[in-house]
Amino acid sequence: MQLYPAIDLKGGACVRLTQGMFDNVKKYSDTPQEMAKLWAEQGASFLHLVDLDGAVAGESVNAPALKAIRDSIHIPIQVGGGIRSVETVKNMLNMGIDRCIIGTKAVKEPEFIKELIQKFGAEAIVVGIDAKKGMVAVEGWGEVSNVLAKDLAMEMVRMGVKHVVYTDILRDGMLSGPNVEYTKLLTDQTGIEIIASGGMSSMDDLENLHNAGVKGAIIGKALYEKKIDLAEAIKKYE
Repeated sequence: MQLYPAIDLKGGACVRLTQGMFDNVKKYSDTPQEMAKLWAEQGASFLHLVDLDGAVAGESVNAPALKAIRDSIHIPIQVGGGIRSVETVKNMLNMGIDRCIIGTKAVKEPEFIKELIQKFGAEAIVVGIDAKKGMVAVEGWGEVSNVLAKDLAMEMVRMGVKHVVYTDILRDGMLSGPNVEYTKLLTDQTGIEIIASGGMSSMDDLENLHNAGVKGAIIGKALYEKKIDLAEAIKKYE
């Protein structure tokens, strides 16, 4: 199971939100690149970055912080938040970002994902499916659509997608455990890598995901609040 330490960027700083609410922010570092180096030193083999400002603005906002992180470490990086155009994807990949995560645009224009995969390859494109009670949310989680998460996942498979980040918004930042049941359902239904996100709180959570056959897990607040030891988790699950 691939583990992804998470760095969420807001105003150039490393922060965590609770349930995606921008009025519930906790700052952990003013130098995200140092945080990235810390996770790399502890054995991280992939990083998950989110441009929170970009998710709301609809375009990349924290590019300088992303570049500082990219320049400070040598492990692969995936980035989400406000990536809604071919040009932005191209710029990210040219910066050295390995995977771009597309959320809102995947819901509103599924054919856009097919275009990106044809242009950049399936390994460079990840779809972010963020859901509240099984319904997909868009626009930085500010708007809930009438699309079922499992239906979108299957449509993305038809578009050639190989990697999906599934986030249960109501669990995000709550340290209440991930939605193992639904993540397993998506994994079994699609046959692709579904990366669990939201609510990771302990080694038991990782064990439950691993036992369910889930292929990836994003760990955010649990690392910053020292609920999960990254080096120990990597040794056990990677």
